[in-house]
Amino acid sequence: MPRLAIVQMSMSEALEQNLAKAERFIREAAANRAQIVLLPELFENLYFCQKEREEFFRLAHPLEEHPFIPRFQALAKELEVVLPISFFERSGQAHYNSLAMIDADGSLMGVYRKSHIPDGPGYEEKYYFNPGDTGFKVWSTRYGCIGVGICWDQWYPEAARIMALLGADLLLYPTAIGSEPEEAGGIDTKDMWQRAMIGHAVSNVVYLAAPNRVGTESIEGTRQTFYGHSFISDYMGNKIAELGATEEGILYADLDFARARAFRAGMGFFRDRRPQLYSPLLTYDGKTRQG
Repeated sequence: MPRLAIVQMSMSEALEQNLAKAERFIREAAANRAQIVLLPELFENLYFCQKEREEFFRLAHPLEEHPFIPRFQALAKELEVVLPISFFERSGQAHYNSLAMIDADGSLMGVYRKSHIPDGPGYEEKYYFNPGDTGFKVWSTRYGCIGVGICWDQWYPEAARIMALLGADLLLYPTAIGSEPEEAGGIDTKDMWQRAMIGHAVSNVVYLAAPNRVGTESIEGTRQTFYGHSFISDYMGNKIAELGATEEGILYADLDFARARAFRAGMGFFRDRRPQLYSPLLTYDGKTRQG
C-alpha cells in the first residue's frame, strides 16, 4: 500500500526560505515512509492574489527554465517519492496556476493548469491566471494513478468525476483558502470546503486529500488568515487525518487502492451512470440547444 503525506505550512515573501521549508517537510515525510508528498498551492510565496498588482507577474516562470522545479525533480529522484508541485507558470503571453507532476524517478510526467479561476475580494485570481487549457488529467505514477485539481477546482463535482472516470485512485487538491471579506458576510467556509470534497470521495469511491496553508498574510494592508484544517479522506468519506487551524505539520495515510477498487465496483456508481442524460451539464443554463 502506498503511503501519502500532505504538508500544512505557512509561507513568507522569501522564495528560498519557502523552498527550504518545503524540502525539510518532504525529507521528513520520506523518512516516515511516505511515497507521495503534496505541498499547498503556490507555496513559493505569499498568496499574492489578495491584490491586483502588475509587479507580481514577475513571480511567473516558463516551465522550461523554471527556477525550482528541477530542484524538486532531483529531490524526488533522491528520495524515490512522487511530488506534485504547484507553481505560477508563464507560457508565451499567458499565465497559469499550474502543477507539475514529478514521478519517483525525478521525471516530469506533465503539467495541469487550474481550470476554475475564482474572482472576488481577497482572491483576485482572474487578474493573474488564464483559465487552464489542459483539461483534467491523471497520471499513472510509480505509486498509483493520481488526479490533481487546484484549490477552486475542489468545489466542482464534474472535475472529480472526470478524474475518476480517467482512472484516478487518489484525488489531490493543493489549496490556499481562508478568511472571507466583510462584504461576504464574515462567513467561515471551512466546513463547507471539507464537505464538498468529502462528497467527491464518496461519490467516486476514491481517497482524497487537501493540504492548505496556515497563518496570516498581509499584502499592502490587506490581510488574509488561512484556516488550515488540511485533511485526508478515505474512499468512504471518513476523515482519517486532520490538522488544526494554526499548526504546521504533516498528515499521513496508508492507501489500500485494491480494496477501494473492489468497493467501488460493488457500489455500482459507475455501472449505473446515464451519461446520455447529462447533456445539460455541457451548458451554462441547463438548456440543451439544437443547431
